[in-house]
Amino acid sequence: MKQGYLAGYVQACLVVAGFGCGDSAEPSGANAGAPAMLAGGAGSAGNPPAAGVPGSGAGGVGMSAGASGSAGRGGMGGRGGMMAPAGSGAGGMAGSAGSTSGSGGSMVAGTDGSAGSTGGCPFAGEGATARFSFFVTSQAGLERLSKSKNGFGGDLRYGEADGLAGADKICRELAEDAYEGAGCKTWRAFLSVTKDASGQPVHAKDRIGDGPWYDRRGRLVAMTKDDLLQPWPRGADPVIALDLPNEFGVPNHDPDGTGKIDNHNTVTGTGVGGTLYSDDWSYTCHDWTSKVGTDGKPMIGFSWKGGAANLEGSLWYGSEITEGGCADIINITNSMDFSIRGIGALGGYGGFYCLALEP
Repeated sequence: MKQGYLAGYVQACLVVAGFGCGDSAEPSGANAGAPAMLAGGAGSAGNPPAAGVPGSGAGGVGMSAGASGSAGRGGMGGRGGMMAPAGSGAGGMAGSAGSTSGSGGSMVAGTDGSAGSTGGCPFAGEGATARFSFFVTSQAGLERLSKSKNGFGGDLRYGEADGLAGADKICRELAEDAYEGAGCKTWRAFLSVTKDASGQPVHAKDRIGDGPWYDRRGRLVAMTKDDLLQPWPRGADPVIALDLPNEFGVPNHDPDGTGKIDNHNTVTGTGVGGTLYSDDWSYTCHDWTSKVGTDGKPMIGFSWKGGAANLEGSLWYGSEITEGGCADIINITNSMDFSIRGIGALGGYGGFYCLALEP
């Protein structure tokens, strides 16, 4: 850098920012730290950006004349926002040794900035909504994301490498649809598979954290995993205890108020106690990657208690009750058609449960 330019930069910093070049009251990921104005000094860290903005603040510039300026510290990384990762500050600039005449040394890139000091999910919600951590995927939501009036059927990959990853993504997007910012939580589908990427079985109960869980309106579903895995959630708010709500907090049995819906069957692939029902993947529609009708009959639970759903022990598991098949076919007309090889043949639309690890 030319000497005249350098001097002008220093003067501008002194006049405008008072040793705070790039230091701004408005948080910004691009803020640079203050320069080092003394020999061997280190530039200060840049300001962290606001939540939701990945940080990239540069460290200060070593500007001493006739001496080696130390590397500026990397700017602080951005605080993790709703969907943004923790930021990482760019490295500062280090002044090289100055000449004998005392003019400013040349400048080379310094070390990388450290990762942001904070990260994670800043979602606070409003009042009880901050606890939003449970729902049954609504029929309307699945139709919207799948872009099909028949929903996803037994193939839940949704552009991901496997069925579990895709189902988790569906949960996350529906949560965000229901309340802006809620998608930054870690959402998991209550589904079991016979093999994950490493070839090991996955049990639904091991994917969902330890509780507590609340619906979109802040009503308690279950305080602990043991409460959750009872035939029906123990200690749940009476309003939703026997008719579990969708992502908007609406009890799922009759969301449109017509009284003509039989949508209680909810896919799980899961047996008693929240564990994989069988190592035969026909009970999971080939681990939630197939919507071929004859590829299996997935194990189900019931999202509400009434009619056929009065069977005891049928919340997360169905006492060996399975759907008609894996095809993307919806049947919610209060009839059970055993000839249909689809996900909704016996009263459903391929819905499943979503739970967040953070209450």
